Amino acid sequence: MELRVDVQLGPGEVDDELKSLHARLERSGLLKNGTSIIKNQIPDLIFRHREADGEHYIYVEDVARGCLAGYTVFNRLIEVNRRLDRFVRAPHSKYAGEYQRRGIATAVYEWALGQGFCLISGARQSQGAHALWQSLAMRHRLEYIDVRDKRINFLGSQVDQATRDNLQTRMLMLGRGRDVDSWRRTVSLAGRSVSNANPSSFFA
Repeated sequence: MELRVDVQLGPGEVDDELKSLHARLERSGLLKNGTSIIKNQIPDLIFRHREADGEHYIYVEDVARGCLAGYTVFNRLIEVNRRLDRFVRAPHSKYAGEYQRRGIATAVYEWALGQGFCLISGARQSQGAHALWQSLAMRHRLEYIDVRDKRINFLGSQVDQATRDNLQTRMLMLGRGRDVDSWRRTVSLAGRSVSNANPSSFFA
C-alpha cells in the first residue's frame, strides 16, 4: 500500500488553523448545533457531526480545555458522476499533534464506514493518513482503483509500483454493506446512460 506519501504540514500550521476554526465555529453556533456522535469512545472529547451540501464534517472538541482537537471532512468528489456521488466520499483530516495516535481519526473513519460510505483516498497522503489507511485495511476491504473521466475502474487489491505512482490511482475502502461484486455492478451501471440504467440496481 505504498501510494504517494509526500504531504507534510508543520505542527504550528495545523494548531493555528484549528484555533481559528474553533473560534469561527463557536461564533456561528455550528459547533454546538452539531449532532453528537461516537459517544463515550474517547474520554474528554466530543465528536460533533454536521452535513452541508452532501459533505460530512466531524469536529472533535476537547471541552475541558476549550479547544478543537481536530476535524475530518468527508468531501464529495468532482471526479465521479452523480450516481457514484451517492455513496463515495474523500476524507481529509487535520488533528493537533498532541491528539494524534489516540485513535481519534480511526474512530471517525470507522463511523463513516459504518454508515455505508465507501472512502476514496486523495492523490497524495501524509504519513499519518497513510498509516491510518493501512490500519483500516486490516478490518475493511481495500481495492486500488483508477479514477478518470467521471468513471472508476477497478485495478485489484494489489498493483505494481508504476501503477501506484500514477496520479489517477487511488485506494478505495468499502463501507458496511458494500462488497466488490456489488460495487462492480454499480460502477458498470453508473457508466451507462440514464435511460438504460436500472435505478433499483444502485445502492440505496
